[in-house]
Amino acid sequence: MDKKPCDGNGKSQDVEVRKGPWTMEEDLILINYIANHGEGVWNTLAKAAGLKRTGKSCRLRWLNYLRPDVRRGNITPEEQLLIMELHAKWGNRWSKIAKHLPGRTDNEIKNFWRTRIQKHIKQAEAFSGQSSEMNDQASTAQMSSMPEPMEIYDSPPSFQGGGNSSNNNNNNMEAFPANLSVESNEAYWSMDDLWSMQLLNGD
Repeated sequence: MDKKPCDGNGKSQDVEVRKGPWTMEEDLILINYIANHGEGVWNTLAKAAGLKRTGKSCRLRWLNYLRPDVRRGNITPEEQLLIMELHAKWGNRWSKIAKHLPGRTDNEIKNFWRTRIQKHIKQAEAFSGQSSEMNDQASTAQMSSMPEPMEIYDSPPSFQGGGNSSNNNNNNMEAFPANLSVESNEAYWSMDDLWSMQLLNGD
């Protein structure tokens, strides 16, 4: 930063330094000065050019906006691939990466990486994690929905007429007439059958 001049008592005096957007007049002063004198030391350049800006502000304005060979926006797919390749090799060394992309600034490359490439990488990782989780849930659901092995039951005892109560103690087979035909869908009852059933029921 610029050193603050001291007054007669040795106390530093605040120097008015402009902040905020650059004006067109300031841009022209900076361009003309560098065209005639070169870049040099930026703190000295700011004072010599008569700009009430810090050396850092002048440097960033020149490198990122005003130099003739600067390229802004519309990063090509080839440049994007190169940025990804160099970033994988060097990490966040933006100035070193910018030297391999003529006309591009380190600031622009950094912003492009953080807002475009890194964002897509995080989205892809998140999507991959969600897909893996969904696959796990689907596998678990599929396993839980598989039918259980069927139990094998013994076939029930066949019904036989004749009122043999020894085959099935739980049913009162004696209530049915012995001569009832089970082979037919229709039952034929005789008076003797009805009379015997009334006697069994206590009537």
